[in-house]
This record gives sequence, structure tokens and C-alpha cells, in this order.
Amino acid sequence: MSADTRSHQAVGRPGAARRRPVQQRSQERCERILDACADLLDAVGAGALTTKEVAHRAQVPIGTLYQFFSGKEDLLAALAVRNLELYLQRLDRRLFAEAPVGPAGFTDLAVDEFVAMKRAVPGFGQVDFGLAGALVPAGVRDDRHLLDTDLDNNTAVALRLQALGGEVFTASDPAALTLGLRVALEAADAVLKLAFRSDPDGDPALIAECKRLVRCYLADQLTGPVGGPLTPR
Repeated sequence: MSADTRSHQAVGRPGAARRRPVQQRSQERCERILDACADLLDAVGAGALTTKEVAHRAQVPIGTLYQFFSGKEDLLAALAVRNLELYLQRLDRRLFAEAPVGPAGFTDLAVDEFVAMKRAVPGFGQVDFGLAGALVPAGVRDDRHLLDTDLDNNTAVALRLQALGGEVFTASDPAALTLGLRVALEAADAVLKLAFRSDPDGDPALIAECKRLVRCYLADQLTGPVGGPLTPR
């Protein structure tokens, strides 16, 4: 299936942003602020990030930043949402290029794309779909709900992956499928954090083990597109 034929559930933080930019100039300004935020995350980390420095790097008045973002947490949340959208777009292209893909293939491509973004996308090492570090920086009250005010980050991502996968995964109980993907994400997140803690580019052995771990777990929890066991690509 192509990106046009898949339905993706929207993720957002209702009421968090001051206002959504509508005009092209405002959209460009907002994106420039997020780009500056990502660059600063690589330079100083999430703990030392300030809205004042983000505005300075983006070359906008601090008041302009606060027109779009209510504070540091909202700024990081917007970056996490943007990162998730980019991840899904890039993963979708991989899936289309490799089609047909089974659950195991989906798992491998999902991990590969996440690793690729860790290596190349500014700020992604600090904020991917949530805070990547163990410590919650000052100014952030609820790091578990950066993507959605009602759902924790991994549940929000699981729902999007479930929608993206479409017929790749089948289950008699959709809620059980979401739970299984959420658990898989939690496990993958822990191993990949270890992989990048051991090696700035990601330890290849740990990345391979992450794939194996998730494939084995999903093989026990889920069925393939024809109702049989999870099989290779």
C-alpha cells in the first residue's frame, strides 16, 4: 500500500500550542524555531535548552516564539510531533519500496529507520518521540505525554504504527494488538538507548538484538496477515 491509501491516526496535544500558523510566512517562522530548537539540543542538551536561546538562534523575537509555543515543554512537544511525522513518512517510503512486507520485515525496517534518524536528524538524539534522556529537564512537567495529552508517548506511536502497518498485522482484538506494539516499543526503546549509549552511531550488535527481541516477542503475541505465525519478510 502507498502512503495515499493508508489512514494514519492523528497525534497532537489539544490546547497546548498558543496558535497554529496558517499563513506561509508564519509556518516558515514556526519551522525555523523548531529547527533552531533541534540544533540547540545537539549543542547543549535538553536540560540546558532555553526558549530565549532558541529564539536567538532562530533570529526571531522571543515574543514571536511565544506566539506559537507556550513554553519549553510545548516547544519540545512540537518537535517530538514533527519527528514522529517525519519518521512515519520515511518508514512509509521504505515499506513501499520493499513491498510486500510481513510483520518481521516491518519490524526490521521500523528499527532501521529509527536508527537512521538517530544518526542523521538534528536533535533526534535528545528528543525523538519523547525525551531520550533519563532526566526530565526543568520546565517540562509531563514528559510522558509530549505527543498527546491523553496518551503516553509509546501508546501514541503504537497507534500510528498500527495504522501504518494496515494488513501487515492482524489480531482478533485490536486493543491487544495496540498493547503488544506498545510493549514492543518499550523494549526496543530500552535496547536502542543502550546501543547509542555504547556507541555514538549505535552498536550494531545491540541493534541486531533489538530486532531479534521485537520479532520474537511479536511472534508470540501477534499473527501474520493470513492468520498464521509471524514469518520472515
